[in-house]
Amino acid sequence: MKRIQLGNTVFEGANDVYLLDGEATALVDTGVALPDVREELVDGLAEYGRSFADIDAVVLTHWHPDHAGLAGEIQAEGGADVYVHEADAALVDGTETPLFADRDLQRETFERWGMPDADRERLTDFFAAVSTDLSGEPADVTTFEDGDAIEAGGVELEALHLPGHTAGLTGFAFDPRTVPDHDPVAGADATEEAFTGDALLPKYTPNVGGADVRVEGALAAYAESLARIVARDFDAAHPGHRWRIDEPSRRAATILDHHRHRTRRVIEVLADREAATAWEVSAALFGSLEDIHVLHGPGEAFSHLDHLADAGVVEPDGTAYRLVDPDPDVDALFPTTPLDDLVDGSDDA
Repeated sequence: MKRIQLGNTVFEGANDVYLLDGEATALVDTGVALPDVREELVDGLAEYGRSFADIDAVVLTHWHPDHAGLAGEIQAEGGADVYVHEADAALVDGTETPLFADRDLQRETFERWGMPDADRERLTDFFAAVSTDLSGEPADVTTFEDGDAIEAGGVELEALHLPGHTAGLTGFAFDPRTVPDHDPVAGADATEEAFTGDALLPKYTPNVGGADVRVEGALAAYAESLARIVARDFDAAHPGHRWRIDEPSRRAATILDHHRHRTRRVIEVLADREAATAWEVSAALFGSLEDIHVLHGPGEAFSHLDHLADAGVVEPDGTAYRLVDPDPDVDALFPTTPLDDLVDGSDDA
């Protein structure tokens, strides 16, 4: 297994693409469909004697353009099968329009969050500036569900549905001993590692709420996904950005605890005012935001408010939320894990 790192000036940090080159050749994720990134991937594959035409399969962790953008072009050059979870398929095959290109969905979402007109305009201008080429060519996709086995690059991948960041985000568990040119992080004792896409990152916490506005109960779904990662106790995780995670269960527990801390902060914000919109809570949590974070900030705040509303801690008041239980048991709003006493996610995980 080879990691090819690609530049990414639009979203969160450098992207990781993984080359599996055994009896067949496969990629896990592809990078964004920008000319410079395309050339980086071409050059990265060439270092291992491979080109787009040599790729037999592309396995996507999720639909976001920085992970799926080049899938259609790779397929067009060599006929690769493109695999994606059924919940994200329509955004890869082009039959559904993503938020950044759907003005009606933008209007509905921004109104629900209470976003001021000037900030809506800033965000739509950002979308217009970056969205033309990001998603690349649509791909004909093969869908899968949680638990399905995918044969890619001579490696059997077990699909592990981890929704939250997107509706169909999926990790892929594998036995590292079956992977050509891969040294398991734990040596001969390692029996299970995973590709985790953006479900688990070594730096920052994956955005929930703004990254995919289609997800119902996004924070609750993501919390369960993190608990699932903890329970699997992988020897290592290979994320969609930056570097390998050598203690993925601990990292997942830390992010889960981070969301407990953030929930408490949201409650504190609401305790200081009669009611607040997701935009106003976002401003209290994160301050002034730029570029894609104008989407991610209020989206994250909304996911927490929505989670608290489902628990009866807050109630909607138009587009705002009013605190009705000032002292809830926040821990009870999240799944517990065996590592909870060992981590302190804080609000800056």
